[in-house]
Amino acid sequence: MGVSFEISLEPFDSFLIWITEFLSGHLYEGVFLAALLETIVPPIPTLAVFPTAGFLASQEGLSIFAVIPLIILGALGATIGTTVIYLVALKLGRTILLRYLRFVKISEKKLERVEIWFEKYGDKAVFLGRMIPVMREMISVPAGLLKMKILKFILYTFAGSLVWATGTILAGYYFGASLDIVF
Repeated sequence: MGVSFEISLEPFDSFLIWITEFLSGHLYEGVFLAALLETIVPPIPTLAVFPTAGFLASQEGLSIFAVIPLIILGALGATIGTTVIYLVALKLGRTILLRYLRFVKISEKKLERVEIWFEKYGDKAVFLGRMIPVMREMISVPAGLLKMKILKFILYTFAGSLVWATGTILAGYYFGASLDIVF
């Protein structure tokens, strides 16, 4: 008589099924939209969406060259969404933003630590932050509050998002392609 542990993955499974069905009919638009929304309205995880899109592209027989627009659209969607958050932080300012950040359990002390860290690593933080889950969405706040130059912000954001989209979409694509070889 063993102990049985059952973990319910139903909400996550349902989400993946919905994403797969949506992407099956709207591959390019879906990647753009998911990347855009993920940065503004978490928790849409591009870590689930991008590999799924790459996998579906391989299963539909798309060439690697047809995957390049997926990657660019993913990076573009993330850049636009992140720039919205940057502009909100820039326009609202620290005091007003702190009122809203408390709802996601970010205190003034935490924000101060992030600002100090950002002042030290600014450009690198934006570029590398686009490749780290959770930081992907949050890096725009200190960039906006500390008034990072918008063109520099967009350039580093797009470059980091491009690396993220390339890695995750190609991982799904090559996984799907390897299934064709195995089966």
